Amino acid sequence: MKRWRIGIIGTGRHGSRYANHLTRDLKELAELTAISRQSTDQGQEQARTWNTRFHADWRQLVADPAVEAVISVTTPNLNPAIAAACLEHQKPLLMEKPLAVNAAAAQTMVAGFTKAKLGLTVGQTLRYNPIILGLKQELAKVGAIHAFAATHHLEPSTLPWLADPETAGGGVIFHTAVHLFDALRFISGQELIRVRAASYQIHNPRLEDLFSAQIEMSGGLFGIVMAGKVGMARAGRYEFMGEAGLLQGDQVHGRLELVQGMTTTPLPHGPAGPAILPLLRDWLAFLEGEGENPIPGAEGLAAVMACEACRASAASGGWVSVEGGGYETGRSLMVHAPKKLSTWATGTGLLTRYPWMKSQPR
Repeated sequence: MKRWRIGIIGTGRHGSRYANHLTRDLKELAELTAISRQSTDQGQEQARTWNTRFHADWRQLVADPAVEAVISVTTPNLNPAIAAACLEHQKPLLMEKPLAVNAAAAQTMVAGFTKAKLGLTVGQTLRYNPIILGLKQELAKVGAIHAFAATHHLEPSTLPWLADPETAGGGVIFHTAVHLFDALRFISGQELIRVRAASYQIHNPRLEDLFSAQIEMSGGLFGIVMAGKVGMARAGRYEFMGEAGLLQGDQVHGRLELVQGMTTTPLPHGPAGPAILPLLRDWLAFLEGEGENPIPGAEGLAAVMACEACRASAASGGWVSVEGGGYETGRSLMVHAPKKLSTWATGTGLLTRYPWMKSQPR
């Protein structure tokens, strides 16, 4: 396998993790050729540490002929422009989530890379968490699943840009719940159909930092989610209720359990470890033509569509459909009153694709 020459845009706290893995753990597979970040002083210091070149302007990094592929770990307002530049220079792109802060921008990005037959990969790294993988692998033990609950909680953010609507593009819906939506799709194999959400501002003066939603999924799975950055604790809990029991796990605290009746049985799972490293290994193998795209851009688009639907629902107070979630619909982001399924699905193609839902009780 060749050594790929990689450029990283955004080497702050999270972007530095990518850089450190490339320079310490993947030296035989990749070379950190260039970096770019807003702080020139810090960027130049990092470049000396990693023995690489520094570009004050990220556009120069993308255009640098020595850079063969790009990793972007920056604020999401820059993502569409970075993607467009990578397309112009025909360079594969690994972009941190969220792919964009609206579905239209994400769709344009995915369509562009698809048309160009160029790799677009999304850093939804929670897919590499051993508990998330365990939930996916053990889900069959509870039989047919009907209900779920999922929560992600983090401490209040100290990053100023996460309180700036122009830079962040959204609050915890786009920066925390985006993990939930992708993990739910990954674990269950089902698509989000519609949502009814509410959002709140507890500490963040300009964007939501607490969010909850009801969710309906394509295989008859119904549940609730919550995400927030309002207290001094972390948790990432998932519960799936099936006919044969309850499968539950916490991806933050490393717990995976099967509950049947009053008996709780711990289940084996992989050891905790960095999620970025295996993603980078798979991405480099994909670039080399020795594996599939680990997390294609379309997966990031699906998560953004769920986020956008939740934001629209929180604003309207009604049910909103998730456009493009594996079913046909006649309108984008339709707001529905919470009536029987037949009253809102008729004419959208949903019942045609999932005829069994005609008989689902409400």
